[in-house]
Amino acid sequence: MSPSLAAGLSAVVLDIEGTTTPVEFVHAVLFPYARARVRSFLESHAAEQGVQADLDRLRQEHAAAVAPLPPPWPDQPPATRLVGAVAYVLWLMDRDRKSTGLKALQGRIWEAGYLSGELKGQVYEDVPPAFARLAAGGRRLAIFSSGSVLAQRLLFRHSTAGDLSGFIHAYFDTTTGPKQEAASYSRITEALGRPAAEVLFVTDTPGEADAARGAGLRTALCVRGGRGEPGPHPIIGSMAELA
Repeated sequence: MSPSLAAGLSAVVLDIEGTTTPVEFVHAVLFPYARARVRSFLESHAAEQGVQADLDRLRQEHAAAVAPLPPPWPDQPPATRLVGAVAYVLWLMDRDRKSTGLKALQGRIWEAGYLSGELKGQVYEDVPPAFARLAAGGRRLAIFSSGSVLAQRLLFRHSTAGDLSGFIHAYFDTTTGPKQEAASYSRITEALGRPAAEVLFVTDTPGEADAARGAGLRTALCVRGGRGEPGPHPIIGSMAELA
C-alpha cells in the first residue's frame, strides 16, 4: 500500500463489481440466474415473511414510479398480482435499477444456488491475499455494494477461493443509502466506529468515489486492465496495491 493511502488508516471499504469481482460474473451469471427463476421462486415462497417484505417494498417503489412508468401491478386476483410482481421485477432488471426491493429478492434467489454449489462467487486472484494482509495489519474490512447484504455474504462465503467471510467486519447495501450520496458514507464510518479520515473507500466508479470523498473518506479508483485518467482519486490496478 502506498504511504499516502496507508498512513493512519484503520478501515477499508470495498465495492464489489469491478473491484473484488468481475463485472461479467454479476451480469452474465448472477443476473440471468435470478431472471430465469424469479417466477418459480415467487410461486413457491411468496407467502414467506421476508419475501412478503421484499414485495411490499417493491410495491411501494412501483406506486411512487414516475416516467417511464413500469407495467401495471394489479391488486386482484392473487394470480394476477403474481404476474404483476414478476413483470415489475423483470422491468427493473432490464434497466439495471438499484432497487432495494429487487436486490433483496435477487439475494434470496441466489441463496439456493450458492447453497447447492450451483453458484460460486467469483473474485479476482489478488483479493484473498489482500484480505489476509489487511486483516493481519489490523485494518477493518467492510463491503458496500448495491447488492443486498445477503447477496454479499453469500458471494464471499461461497467464493471460488473458499470462505472469505471471516476477513470481513461489516456489510452495507442500499438500505444504508445510495452509493453516490455522501451521507451514505458518513453512516458507514459511524457504524464502523472510525473517523472518516481513517477510512479508505475503493471502487471502480468515479461518482461513488466523489461521494465518499465528500464525506471525508480517503478514496482510490480501481482500474483493472487499463490506465485511468489522472483525477482527484489515486488509481490502483489490483487489490495487491492495498496491502
